[in-house]
Amino acid sequence: MAKINKKRILIDLYMIKHPNCGFGQIAINYAKYFLNEYHAGEDFDIYLLVPKQYIGAFGTEVKYINAVWWKKIFKKCIPFMDIWHSTNQIPRFMPYAKKTKYLLTLHDFNHEYEKKGAALRHSRRHWAALIKRSDLIVCISQFTAAETKKYANIEGKPNPMVILNGVEQFDNQIASKPTSIVSDKPFFFSIGEMRAKKNFHVLLDMMKLMPDKQLYLAGSPTTEYAALLSKRIQDEHIDNVKMLGRISDEERIWLYANCEAFVFPSLFEGFGLPIIEAMQFGKPVFSSTFTSLKEIGGEYAFFWQNFDAKTMSETVRNGLETFKNDNTLAEKEKEYAAGFSYQKNIESYLKLYRELLAD
Repeated sequence: MAKINKKRILIDLYMIKHPNCGFGQIAINYAKYFLNEYHAGEDFDIYLLVPKQYIGAFGTEVKYINAVWWKKIFKKCIPFMDIWHSTNQIPRFMPYAKKTKYLLTLHDFNHEYEKKGAALRHSRRHWAALIKRSDLIVCISQFTAAETKKYANIEGKPNPMVILNGVEQFDNQIASKPTSIVSDKPFFFSIGEMRAKKNFHVLLDMMKLMPDKQLYLAGSPTTEYAALLSKRIQDEHIDNVKMLGRISDEERIWLYANCEAFVFPSLFEGFGLPIIEAMQFGKPVFSSTFTSLKEIGGEYAFFWQNFDAKTMSETVRNGLETFKNDNTLAEKEKEYAAGFSYQKNIESYLKLYRELLAD
């Protein structure tokens, strides 16, 4: 019997070397899927592009390519691939062959809002080159797809597809209470990069009007914005707000599981992953309406219409009362959040790979 020449698909998981960033977490969850769920078919082989220490770590149903730095320059050292999937918008490695179908996943266009001058021009050149090379663009939300049409030149290319982000299921994982938490007061929780775009400062004024509640903020304590928040908390004696700094996964799980509500006033999100994480635990979620958050929160989140402290506090108190009086909401949230599984996300991509190979 003649040997079948199987097609080759490369999935770039190089960012697995940075497990504490969002793209690193995506790579980790892809790897877990291929280790625990995936069974190779007869039509194609999956190649994972990973740093050397991860070669062989995710089972024998996939093949591996060492993401060593010099392969960025000597691109032909990576074998020809029929499909090359960059799982994020800052790939370190690119295919050399024009025949390779290049699939690009876009997460956000934050550079359009955060950068200016030469930095913005540099980012735009980077994005233009990626998009020009791509054969198909997939976005993580309808909002990001709309941003792609707004900011990118996609003339002559298919309209961006939308495959919603996967969210790690961890509501049944080990939890650990942060040792810095000693109060028994009901508390709200929020987490994210300590940057101005997260808009955490509006929560400080809200908490002044809610002295019976506590707020815990998690994120790096070393940024300029974190310092600004800390100074305000100290100078204005906002005693019911505490900054936790960086927290472990086990501490994050404990905070989600034990908070009275999750609060997320962010201004820029390509997706809004913490909203779905909180919903896994059946917690009331309060969010801004900006960028993708209205889409991702859907009918299961409560939304602030503005950032006036009085209006925000009233929205939270009314939402908590609504949640308390309707014992079906927590389960509806959990069911909704379960729809954002990595299995669903990756299997949507596997289906797309097959469609691309069939073209």
